[in-house]
Amino acid sequence: MADKNNKYKENVPGAYYVDKECINCDACLLSAENHFKINEEEGYAYVCKQPQTEEEKSACEEALSACPVEAIGNDGDE
Repeated sequence: MADKNNKYKENVPGAYYVDKECINCDACLLSAENHFKINEEEGYAYVCKQPQTEEEKSACEEALSACPVEAIGNDGDE
């Protein structure tokens, strides 16, 4: 389970975030490419855009479920 106290500083404020357990596997990009980016220098993903529509929320939830190390978190509507 992702830990909001261990999330990357690049995550934009909001419900979704990526923590420091990320292994840069690209699973989140396959599910929600408009909401996640990769820090190429350090080798991890982060949330670049919070979802606004139900379709976008669904894509982010799919990314959360697909993450093999549970590095994506959702703290609800913030």
